[in-house]
Amino acid sequence: MSSQVEHTDVGAYALGLLEAGDRRAFEAHLRGCGFCQAELREMGSMAEALSGLDPAEAEPPGEPAAPPAPVIDMVRRRRAADRRRRRVAYAAGAAAAAALVAVGVGVGTALGGDGGKPQQPPAQAIVGERHQAADARTGASGTVGLVDKKWGTQVSFELTGVKGPLKCHLEAVSKSGARSVVGGWRVPEPGYGVPGSPKPLDMQGATELSRGEITSFQVVVDGGGTLLTIPV
Repeated sequence: MSSQVEHTDVGAYALGLLEAGDRRAFEAHLRGCGFCQAELREMGSMAEALSGLDPAEAEPPGEPAAPPAPVIDMVRRRRAADRRRRRVAYAAGAAAAAALVAVGVGVGTALGGDGGKPQQPPAQAIVGERHQAADARTGASGTVGLVDKKWGTQVSFELTGVKGPLKCHLEAVSKSGARSVVGGWRVPEPGYGVPGSPKPLDMQGATELSRGEITSFQVVVDGGGTLLTIPV
């Protein structure tokens, strides 16, 4: 995990399997990732439930008790398998990208002149229950997609009309006024969804608040100020 923090390292972190450098990197990631925070809490609850389980109770009557499952070895094998799958996916993606570049060069040569307009990559999907809003004062507009989960709410988010440089974060606001940070980001110059930089900001996050508790989402500027409020 030394080159990139992965959500799949939550289990290894909970069992103390990460090396010192990886552990520090994951803890830095954990502070801004509601999804990993929720999963880590779930693992803590599961560990408490398993700690009181008598291994003899899990065996059928009349059969000899099997040795306890090697949990740590299992997690290590799972991490290794995840890393192998990611390497295969990266290699396949690189090969596909190379093929697309070759096709693009051929098409441009055949067309001549402008060679056609380059295609923008598809925007990250907004999934689940959708809500949109815009703020005439700041020029910002955004969309959230919400999926109710047992551990809280999964959030997909798109933001446009924001000029940089800025540091912002997305907060979920509950009926009681409680706030939960879904995620944070930097807005470089010139910004997102503005002239010269038309691509929107796309983000995935999570909150421990259930869907029924949430009344709105707010894009908050670090240091003070609200760019956008999206009622839900």
